[in-house]
Amino acid sequence: MKFGAHMSTSGGVWRALERGLGIQCDVVQIFVKNNMQWFGKPYEPDALAKYANVLAGCSISSVFGHSGYLINLGAPDSENREKSLKSLIQEIGFATDLGLPFLVMHPGAHLDSGEKAGVSQMIKGLNEAFRATKGSPVRIALENTAGQGSCLGHEIRHLAEIFDGVDNPKRLAICLDTAHFFEAGYDIREPKGWDKAIGEVDDLIGIKQVVAFHLNDSKTDLGSRVDRHAGIGQGKIGREAFRHIVNDKRFAGLPGCLETPKSEDLHEDVENLAILRSLLA
Repeated sequence: MKFGAHMSTSGGVWRALERGLGIQCDVVQIFVKNNMQWFGKPYEPDALAKYANVLAGCSISSVFGHSGYLINLGAPDSENREKSLKSLIQEIGFATDLGLPFLVMHPGAHLDSGEKAGVSQMIKGLNEAFRATKGSPVRIALENTAGQGSCLGHEIRHLAEIFDGVDNPKRLAICLDTAHFFEAGYDIREPKGWDKAIGEVDDLIGIKQVVAFHLNDSKTDLGSRVDRHAGIGQGKIGREAFRHIVNDKRFAGLPGCLETPKSEDLHEDVENLAILRSLLA
């Protein structure tokens, strides 16, 4: 795997690349707009040019996006769901402008309408978003979740049902989060458990659909269904578990991105990246 972390775009989208380079990231994940607002302003041509120039002249091999946290296409029809759809369409446009290959997105929460209804709404929303952005190559990388509250995605079958239901599955991909796996009840601490989890992904969706990983330890216990990330080796998964994860030859070359707690000077990212690299065979 190639390692990196989620980076802030504060001060300009190109600043995320500069921050990543400053701590020797191979890959970087960004929000394409403020993640806690429905809508953002389009990038100015100057900002896009600066971003492109920095990217062309640096060693970062992959940059991808993560959708905003307000977006929930799995919800019943409502004003917020309509905003979610419009927000996602805008984010796909921003990702297209930046040349990002995909946006990672949680599959939403059904808000007590039931899993079947939530998956159906998710499929309906993605179909609408893809029709509205049919000229874009940007894919949506569905992320497995811890299953907190009424969130979908803690079972791989939820993601598979979305793949099977959309009109254009070529616009979809998968991002796998280690903390979410563990919190959802997949015991990935030993190679056997990791292989079982990945085998489920392969059987239901196809391993080739996996385009990225979120490498996070978990503050909460196996099957807790509570999403709390921890630094590598500082949680319930444990440092040694990441050895078989990062050395899985099936995912050689794919981005492995930290989403672990950190302070402004990013020293935690530096430490976590060093740990991950030390585990590589």
